[in-house]
Amino acid sequence: MNHDRFRRLVLRALADIPEPFATHLRGVAVVVRREPNAADRVEAGLEGDDELFGLYTGTPLTERHDYQMALPDRIVIFQGPHEREFSHAALSRQIRLTVMHEVAHHFGIDDARLEALGLE
Repeated sequence: MNHDRFRRLVLRALADIPEPFATHLRGVAVVVRREPNAADRVEAGLEGDDELFGLYTGTPLTERHDYQMALPDRIVIFQGPHEREFSHAALSRQIRLTVMHEVAHHFGIDDARLEALGLE
């Protein structure tokens, strides 16, 4: 898939996030990259050949007490792993799920809860 088309699907998923949640994403940088690098994989705690579809870095809203002079939170969505793992027909839905998964981390929802919600 064309990189611009993939990026537009990510932006569409973000645009569909309703208020008041969308307000809390204004300071979050959302980036689309082709592939995760070694540091991304380490940060995500991945081992072996597991694919990394997205990554949230930052301080979740539930853990912020005195949040000043910090780098902006960031969500990275990786195009290559999505294209390798999902059919073209399923890609749009999976991108949306990945975006929601990473946004949920920003709101302090951990992987165990995301799995229970069907977003893992």
